[in-house]
Amino acid sequence: MAKPNYSFEKRQRELAKKKKKDEKDAKKRAEREAAKADAPATPE
Repeated sequence: MAKPNYSFEKRQRELAKKKKKDEKDAKKRAEREAAKADAPATPE
């Protein structure tokens, strides 16, 4: 029986976590940009 490759599994978990974080950051950035574009200019 082959023994499990824990290093590979750990790397895959880390990559999945990083991908999820990047997607979340991109979504937040997009929402921030949309809110900035929708907000009226401050009158001075």
